Amino acid sequence: MGAAAALTVALAVLGVPVAASLSPSGFADPGSESARASRTLTETFGQGDVVMLIVVSSPDGVDSPAARDTGQRIAQRVADHPHVATVSSAWTTPPAAAADLISRDRTSGLVVVGITGTEAEQQTYAKEIDRDVTRDVPAGVTVRTGGTAMVNVQITEHSQRDLLLMEGLAIPLSFLVLVWVFGGLLAAALPVAIGVMAIVGALAVLRVVTFATDVSIFALNLATAMGLALAIDYTLLILSRYRDELAGGAGRTEAVRRTMATAGRTVIFSATTVALSMSVMVLFPMHFLKSFAYAGVATVAFAAAAAVVVTPAALVLLGDRHDSLDVRRLARRLLRRPDPQPVPVEQRFWYRCAQTVMRRALPLGLAVVVLLTVAGLPFLGVRWGFPDDRVLPQSASAHQVGDQLRRDFADNTDTAVTVVVPDTQGLGPAELSAYAGALSRVPDVVAVSAPTGTYVDGVASGPPSAPTGEKDGRAFLTVASSAPLFSDASERQLDGLHAVPGPGGRAVEMTGTAQTNRDSVDAITSTLPLVLGLIAVIMFALLFLLTGSIVVPLKALVLNVLSLTAAFGALVWVFQDGHLGGLGTTPTGTLVANMPVLLFCIAFGLSMDYEVFLVARIREFWLATGQSDESVALGIAYTGRIITAAALIMSISFAALIAASTSVMRMFGLGLTLAVLVDATLVRMVAVPAFMRLMGGWNWWAPHWLKRIHRRLGLEEAPAAPPPREPTERISP
Repeated sequence: MGAAAALTVALAVLGVPVAASLSPSGFADPGSESARASRTLTETFGQGDVVMLIVVSSPDGVDSPAARDTGQRIAQRVADHPHVATVSSAWTTPPAAAADLISRDRTSGLVVVGITGTEAEQQTYAKEIDRDVTRDVPAGVTVRTGGTAMVNVQITEHSQRDLLLMEGLAIPLSFLVLVWVFGGLLAAALPVAIGVMAIVGALAVLRVVTFATDVSIFALNLATAMGLALAIDYTLLILSRYRDELAGGAGRTEAVRRTMATAGRTVIFSATTVALSMSVMVLFPMHFLKSFAYAGVATVAFAAAAAVVVTPAALVLLGDRHDSLDVRRLARRLLRRPDPQPVPVEQRFWYRCAQTVMRRALPLGLAVVVLLTVAGLPFLGVRWGFPDDRVLPQSASAHQVGDQLRRDFADNTDTAVTVVVPDTQGLGPAELSAYAGALSRVPDVVAVSAPTGTYVDGVASGPPSAPTGEKDGRAFLTVASSAPLFSDASERQLDGLHAVPGPGGRAVEMTGTAQTNRDSVDAITSTLPLVLGLIAVIMFALLFLLTGSIVVPLKALVLNVLSLTAAFGALVWVFQDGHLGGLGTTPTGTLVANMPVLLFCIAFGLSMDYEVFLVARIREFWLATGQSDESVALGIAYTGRIITAAALIMSISFAALIAASTSVMRMFGLGLTLAVLVDATLVRMVAVPAFMRLMGGWNWWAPHWLKRIHRRLGLEEAPAAPPPREPTERISP
């Protein structure tokens, strides 16, 4: 225990400052066409690694002395910043180009800033510029900052605040549930302490990973929520089994030994299942999904290790005191109520519930399937989009600037497509001009800029401000679009732009929000079959090793997918379509393509967590009794309360994310909360017993050659004696 406490302190010192090293982006494929084009714009043409937008507004108009002086002052200040590559503004740019930087009502003007540096440096520089330009603003003038640079800054700041809020909500509520489950304050505090160990361990791992690669700041929320939830789940299972063994007459030392040989093994097996399910996300190219793989595996590993090492040590050290400070006993004394008497297993709620389901297995099973299928129908209308400033609350300046651009400015840079010609050697201005003309004839193209930033055959093809000859051999054009972002018209326009032959037959690369979104979706869909196949194979193999059956693993795969349909449908219905007020977010008519993949991998692993809890106990009763229906009923009777309490605690951890200020985390919180609750109730307590009743003895069938493999490699241990029939605790369900 002392070593565990010392290790926790050391990990906390390393891991707690991790937020400052995390990235707020990572949704795009870094190897895609759009990423290559963006790197060319940055490295060759000095466009800046990230754009910051500064909006200067005045009711007297952009030409008023106050607005003009403010705009010019800001443009000069940011131009003097050592890490600013480019600056253009409504007051310093030539009139033809400045028109696009002025709002339709001429009350607001833009200063567009290109910031260089690594992602962490960009945030530092953006905050410096924000503080500089928003101070000493004259009366009657408003200055707001936005753009990708400020979106990244404000996502980081909100995520750090959300983390504190989530912990402040989840930990006390989880502790109250544990008090309800165990009664004793010490017994309730132990799972929370192990959860804290798991969280700080995961944060330390993330800090180490940041030294080698980018890690998304959103992984921080996963590590906190899952660390608390899984540690409590695993500790709950171990403590409940320990009480079962004590109720069966075992001494404390023997009870600890039996508990770790059964429940401890189940925890390790379950943790392996969850970790492998989440580890496959590392195959996706986006850092956002890779980060959740790092966080997920680290969190599960620390939660399981702490549960199987610290929990038995605490039980040995506490002895009889682990049940001390029983709040329920005190409440009964204050209310002058008698202590509850032991209730036979056959009279307990979960046993009766399982028997009721199995008596009506077919209609109840079909009802669950139909209900979850209908709940998932909205997902058929999903539309994919890329996250922008609207992931932030409306109070954030970046969100306000984004709304103002979409509402008041004719030229929305989010809809523009930039076309990069990586090789212009041997091309003449006429060929580039002809290419620009062909692009302008694509539907919904408003304008195409002249080829910029290159010399072709020694002749400048760009405006007088084009870079010098060291930029020879490359060019870019900007295509302004009137097609709404992520719409069918935008997709058709992208197809049309790609269909235009490059100048002189040369290859071109395109970037912009629409192209980046398409590349991200393509990266996900091309990798998804491999990921899904690996998850299916891994889960099937692990459950086969646990049960010796091929029927139970197939059932688990199908039901786990079914349990996710309601969560996917809810995401579309709430966050894409805007029902329930989008839970306080700004609906964009799209979903981020990364989110369903993330939810599937994590929720699928958590579903297998409960599957392992339940099936391991059913298998144990099956080996002891040989009676299929009775084994299912007893397995549910002994795990139903554990799974329900664990699901409630886990849903509290994930539901706390719904209070986050960024819509990405609200989607994540709602999706996982629904997935966990649906799985623990409708699937685990209705669909599973219904299915197993219909299959009967066939639940444990496997071909003979697989049975031989299972006898050699399987993980089961037949109980030495029939399992106890008395309840663990003297409380009525």
